[in-house]
Amino acid sequence: MAELGSGKVRKMRTELADVVNYHMIVGDAEIPLNAHLGKRLSLSYLGTINCIHCDRKTNKSFSQGYCYPCFKRLAQCDSCIVSPQKCHFIEGTCREPAWGEANCNIDHIVYLANTSGLKVGITRGTQVPTRWMDQGATQAKPIFRVSTRLQSGLVELAFAAHIADKTNWQAMLKGDADPLDLEERRQALMTSSRDEIDALQASHGLQAITELVDEAETRIRYPVLKHPVKVKSFNLDKTPLVEGTLEGIKGQYLIFDTGVINMRKYSGYNIAVSGE
Repeated sequence: MAELGSGKVRKMRTELADVVNYHMIVGDAEIPLNAHLGKRLSLSYLGTINCIHCDRKTNKSFSQGYCYPCFKRLAQCDSCIVSPQKCHFIEGTCREPAWGEANCNIDHIVYLANTSGLKVGITRGTQVPTRWMDQGATQAKPIFRVSTRLQSGLVELAFAAHIADKTNWQAMLKGDADPLDLEERRQALMTSSRDEIDALQASHGLQAITELVDEAETRIRYPVLKHPVKVKSFNLDKTPLVEGTLEGIKGQYLIFDTGVINMRKYSGYNIAVSGE
C-alpha cells in the first residue's frame, strides 16, 4: 500500500451530495476517502498527540483533541458546550467572552433528526447541514431558530422530556433507521411540549425563539457498502495499527471489515495513512 498522508488528524470534512463526500484531514494532506471504498486502508498511530488548538505535545487528549491547559482554559471546552442550557455567557462568567460572543450569542437551530431513531438536537446556524452529517443522520429538519446557545439548550430540554437527545452510535452504524415523517413528529411534539415552549417564548420573546413551520427536510445518504453486524470499536492507544477493507463511512466513523473507528475522537493524534 502507498502512503496517502501523515500528521495530525482533524475531524473529517464532509460535503453534502447525492452521497456524502468525505475527506480525511491528516497533516497537510486531504484524502478523498470515498475513492477508497472497497479497498485496503491502514491507519498507523505514530505515538504522539498535538493539541488541535495550541499544537503543544500532550500525553493525553482531552475533549477530542485538546491538551489539558487548553481544556481548562478555552470556552469551547467548557461543560456548557455539552449542556447548552448551562451556558453562562449572560452571567459574565464565560471563559472567553469574545469567543462566546462570536459562537454562543448567535442564531442557533433546534432540529429533529433520524439517526438511530428520532432525536432532538441543536447547532449553530452556520453548521447546517454539517452537524447532521457528523451525527450520521439520514433525515433532518429545523424546527426552531433561536437567538442564543442558551435558548437552544432550553428548547432542546423541553423536547428531550419526550424524545431522545442523543444518538445510539452502535445502532446508527448497523444500518439506517426506518424512515420517519418528521413533520408529523414535529407537530406531535409541539402539542406535547406546548406549555414549556409558550413559557420560554414569554420569558425570552417570540423573536428570540421562533418556531419554523415550513422548513424543508434534508435527506442524507452515506457511502456504505456494508453495515457491520456487530460493532467492534478500535482504540488507537491500545491498537496503534488499524487496517482492513474500508466498507463504509458514516457520521465521523470509518467502517472496516475488521471494526470501526471514530476519527473525531482521535483529533490531534499523529497518524500515517496508507491505502491501495
